[in-house]
Amino acid sequence: MATVTNTPDDVQPSHLARVFAQYPIDVVHGDGVWIHARDGRKFLDFYGGHAVAGLGYGHPRWLAALDRQARQIAFQTNALPMAIRERAAAKLARFVGLGLDTVFWVNSGAEANENALRMAFKLTGRTKAVALEHGWHGRTAAAGAVTWGAIEKWYGFPRRPFDVEFAPRDRPDAIDAVVDRDTAAVIVEPVQGVGGAYDVGKPMLEALRRRCDETGALLIFDEVQCGVGRTGSPFAANHYGIAPDMLTAAKALGNGFPVAALVMSRRVARQIAYDDMGTTFGGGPMACAVAEAVIEAIESESLLANVRTVSAYIRAHCLVGPVTGVQGLGFLLGLKTSRPAKQVQAELMAEQILTGTSGDAHVLRLLPAYIMTEGHVDRLCEALARISP
Repeated sequence: MATVTNTPDDVQPSHLARVFAQYPIDVVHGDGVWIHARDGRKFLDFYGGHAVAGLGYGHPRWLAALDRQARQIAFQTNALPMAIRERAAAKLARFVGLGLDTVFWVNSGAEANENALRMAFKLTGRTKAVALEHGWHGRTAAAGAVTWGAIEKWYGFPRRPFDVEFAPRDRPDAIDAVVDRDTAAVIVEPVQGVGGAYDVGKPMLEALRRRCDETGALLIFDEVQCGVGRTGSPFAANHYGIAPDMLTAAKALGNGFPVAALVMSRRVARQIAYDDMGTTFGGGPMACAVAEAVIEAIESESLLANVRTVSAYIRAHCLVGPVTGVQGLGFLLGLKTSRPAKQVQAELMAEQILTGTSGDAHVLRLLPAYIMTEGHVDRLCEALARISP
């Protein structure tokens, strides 16, 4: 079995809400791309804490930034200006480029998407949002409303806060009929994560950009999972050369420290007034310090080039054993499997390699740290070759 719900024998019954299926690994330590279990096992981590650990574990630049800022001042309200907050925002805006140069700091990807959607409705005065089938945008009221399948599975609220329409993710020709002048926002993951590491592709993104321009809707790129270097470019928006009106980032942005951002175009930013958005912990100095450190590490250590090189190596060498194809982009990859992906995941875990699954029962998801090497991939390929097709 790949998951367990009971607690270890030597641990008292948990006081945690039992809402997560958990892998049978009691993690006590991490270094680089390795995680160590209490029982002495050492796992090669191709899952990266669900796309969070972009720099891996124990990265010296990240540790130094966290320690330095904690010693200076751990927190202060947004009512007081702080240089680290401004400096990190400038660093992120330059990293994104594409004319997206205004940053609102928050705590999580869902919160970033929630604010992006709310601003789209506030600025346009319209009534509908459009999302793509199989997309995932978060578990809050608005973000969950535009998440594919949420209403049927876990949403919980008595109704959506606005009208939602879903478009096929592989039909650019269907966009004109869905996005109209009632549409306030179109939200899309350029590379879907939970949806199976599915690269939506340039034709679809171009169709969305064109139709939003025609109708006055605002285009939101949800790059919570695929952004901050994971595609081998700063963001998928850069990879495709398509600028949204708003972009959301989280996960790898903090490398494990909770931080997220809504990055806006000048067109959007100039319409924002005082009190249009708010947050207590967003923009905290420690969060901003680690976000700055993550971007500096990506840029100074040539990690984007490494992602591109090693991603190509995975595509070229991992078609072995139960793997029949590879999809996705950069280090958000899906290995298509001949057998259910959960079975393959469990067998890889027995080989002490950790991977993820997805909403597609036949896609194994890889979300490794950007420091992963071809030698690490060789270990994955050797393990896959030992697994029956």
